[in-house]
Amino acid sequence: MKKNQNSILSLIALLYIFLSCTEKKVGNNELSDSEKKAGWQLLFDGKTTNGWHLYNKGNTPSAWILKNGELFCNPDTFQVEHGDLISDKEYKNFELKFDWKITTAGNSGVFINVIENDTIPRAWASGPEYQLLDHEGIGKDYLSDSTKWAACLYGFMPQKNASKPKPAGQWNESRIVQNYGKIEFFLNGILTAQQDLSSDIWKNMVANSGFKYFPLFGKSTSGRIALQDWSKGVSFKNIRILEI
Repeated sequence: MKKNQNSILSLIALLYIFLSCTEKKVGNNELSDSEKKAGWQLLFDGKTTNGWHLYNKGNTPSAWILKNGELFCNPDTFQVEHGDLISDKEYKNFELKFDWKITTAGNSGVFINVIENDTIPRAWASGPEYQLLDHEGIGKDYLSDSTKWAACLYGFMPQKNASKPKPAGQWNESRIVQNYGKIEFFLNGILTAQQDLSSDIWKNMVANSGFKYFPLFGKSTSGRIALQDWSKGVSFKNIRILEI
């Protein structure tokens, strides 16, 4: 009987491997058949900025442009508006995946639970940040504060597990999970941050940080997703989300 069970398990494993190998490969900014079936949605189609707008500025022409299937924040243009790009839609419980690459000495971020309001100057004044950073080019002085390394919950805690980002110009894979205020950050498959944004511990952390001067910072466990405009440029692709 045990031999038969082992044979069945082996067949199931082989079938899983076969199905994984035969699933149609997809390109950048596309969903696989299994992702579609699971309910994933693209937040960037590689061709337009549909579904996004500038924080507090609506659908005005901006420094966020399309470049070779990437969503690129161009630091060298001054003919259009600069600012953080935020999702049209708000999200509460979700799994967000995205690929990013940074320029030399680049520094950017992805914000969650962003509140769009005329009384709030920028996305970072309401939404906690998943830090994006070029570790090799940024300089030792900046890296001396380990709460500002890539994939940290910016300004609050060092990486939970060490995960060094790839050098400038190379793509990194990131993931953010939020479930009723409990968040997890991942960089290239490694868990780098965990926090409960509804806990007293979090409230005390905010109250003892520089963010205490922004009354709505970190208060919400739902909101928009924002991509940070920064002076040296940053690119994104394969931005997709699963609401849970």
